[in-house]
Amino acid sequence: MRTMVLPREQTHVVDVGGVKVGGGNPIVIQSMTDTDSADIARTVMQVKLLADAGSELVRITVNNDAAAKAVPEIKQRLEDLGCNVPIVGDFHFIGHRLLQDNPDCAKTLAKFRINPGNVGRGSRRDENFTTFIEIARDLGKPVRIGVNAGSLDPEVLVARMDANSRLADPKSGDEVEREALIESAVSSADAAVSLGLPENQIIVSCKVSRLPQMVEAYRELSKLMKFPLHLGLTEAGMGTKGIVATTSALSVLLYEGIGDTIRSSLTPEVGGDRAREVRLCQEILQALDLRSFRPAVTACPGCGRTTSTLFRELAQDIQGYLDEKMAEWHSRYPGSEELKVAVMGCVVNGPGESRAANIGISLPGSGEAPRAPVFVDGERRTFLQGESIAEEFIAMVDDYVDTRWGSKEPVGADD
Repeated sequence: MRTMVLPREQTHVVDVGGVKVGGGNPIVIQSMTDTDSADIARTVMQVKLLADAGSELVRITVNNDAAAKAVPEIKQRLEDLGCNVPIVGDFHFIGHRLLQDNPDCAKTLAKFRINPGNVGRGSRRDENFTTFIEIARDLGKPVRIGVNAGSLDPEVLVARMDANSRLADPKSGDEVEREALIESAVSSADAAVSLGLPENQIIVSCKVSRLPQMVEAYRELSKLMKFPLHLGLTEAGMGTKGIVATTSALSVLLYEGIGDTIRSSLTPEVGGDRAREVRLCQEILQALDLRSFRPAVTACPGCGRTTSTLFRELAQDIQGYLDEKMAEWHSRYPGSEELKVAVMGCVVNGPGESRAANIGISLPGSGEAPRAPVFVDGERRTFLQGESIAEEFIAMVDDYVDTRWGSKEPVGADD
């Protein structure tokens, strides 16, 4: 499949407020607030939360005049806090009017999102879409043409269904819907170009909640267009289900070389952490070796050979320590996010996994000698034992980071 899709390097590069999307650039992580955008204080707080977690673009709802009027103040307060993340406006139904009536909102946003299924019907649809695109064109703003199965243009779907019903061997409903989604995305992007929106100002998405349908739709789109693709399994759900479904869908496509920017549309628990969706995207990209965000800890799941909880406690302590230090190491030790640490529980896989990491420790399993070999860059360096194994190993990790990455100039350091 990888040879059938358009290589990511050949897609257009879209500049979204200084963040480059497409053209083989690093895959961009984005997220969306769930606040009323007219509530400026809460929206600013959540945008900053998402940006601090690593979201490189943050989308906010612009659904009425109050929300549109709040956008410039939201952006100004964020800048006052030192948060310069590009803000994307999410428009449905009346986006054309809101942009017309609120020029400061239009100028402030880094990108507009339009759903072609929600801009009207017939001639009104064409008129509203044209107004929206022309505003973006005149302001030099990129647009995401975001097609969703839940709000698919009914005229396109009905036409496809009617044609399918006349076939001797009709296709399934999912197949017809997928074809309608693709048609809506392609025709809308073509229409935007015909209205003068440059090709390097268009991003396309085709989001559904059913994994197989979503994967097939993006595979087809990747063959049909050179616009960067925004990936997402929409309405992914809550808890483990949402995490597994999102990870499965995004991973299949990203592994095949499809996708330029991603979002995980998790449903957070009431009062839950909105930034969880950002961290999930980071974990997916890091697991696929597409980007690195934080040091990785390899640890075994445990078995009858590891009746002691020592290796689990050490793995937990190491992960917590690395997460705590990463903010400092990011600027002080550029590249340290690629650190690989192994904390293993017995002699079966312990030495091998420890050798494969930058620094690893193989703790003694049940009945093994009470000594833990430590490996650095594949070579056994020393043995640790006694009550202070955790402290001594953490100190060795610190020394490794300082030795390997400490000579690099810190990010933002004065010349």
